[in-house]
Amino acid sequence: GPEMPLFSVPKEVAVGTAMLGVAFATGMLAGKRRPPQNSHAGSIIGKSSPLWQYILDHSLREHPILKKLRLLTADHPRSKMMVSCDQAQLMANLVKLIKAKKVLEIGVFTGYNTLNMALVLPDNGRVIACDINEDYVKIGKPLWNEAGVEHKIDLRIKPAIQTLDELLASGEAETFDFAFIDADKESCNEYYEKCLRLVKKGGIIAIDNVLWSGRVLKPRKDDLATQSIHHLNEKLLRDARVNISMLPMGDGVTLAFKL
Repeated sequence: GPEMPLFSVPKEVAVGTAMLGVAFATGMLAGKRRPPQNSHAGSIIGKSSPLWQYILDHSLREHPILKKLRLLTADHPRSKMMVSCDQAQLMANLVKLIKAKKVLEIGVFTGYNTLNMALVLPDNGRVIACDINEDYVKIGKPLWNEAGVEHKIDLRIKPAIQTLDELLASGEAETFDFAFIDADKESCNEYYEKCLRLVKKGGIIAIDNVLWSGRVLKPRKDDLATQSIHHLNEKLLRDARVNISMLPMGDGVTLAFKL
């Protein structure tokens, strides 16, 4: 999701999950002795907590090429846009759990989450990856290739709404197993509605940034992004088409299970 300010945590101790703490991940790589970049604002535990580091130390299993891409992304000025790595791992586990073959991703950035999901898909599986910025994706593309999964990723560089409409028009409604939504927040409701038509019954739609650094608690009238997220959160609570779980992971992620 887009960049967000952290809660009031000293920069030196705010270890972002997206970067995991470069020290932890790489044993302090030479030339990377600055404090790690921060990801989305703190989860319920708080990124400065030793308990948070314990969670990462005892649950993250990161493919070496994923780690390589995360460190490349850490050097990007907009690195905070990356999905937190613990969350990306959960997405990949869900994809594997439901034996997904067709996955939609709306918002690719450098392709860390894309790679994570492609790694667990069968050889004939596909991620339709939607983004409007090819420059960001160029960072991850060589690593998709290095991991041997580039053939599983169908990258569409155009507005995601256009791609979703094309998929619906070509008769692909109810053929996707999983969808991950992490793009411009003003369009989140439209993405959700189209994904709901494209995902089959029993499939999962994951919506990122549903807590939006806590701004959803008091959405300002002039803040369209926060208003859009808050309205979708309220709608999802009452949406009889899905079962939901909202998780305080990364910047908040809602899992919607299509009934």
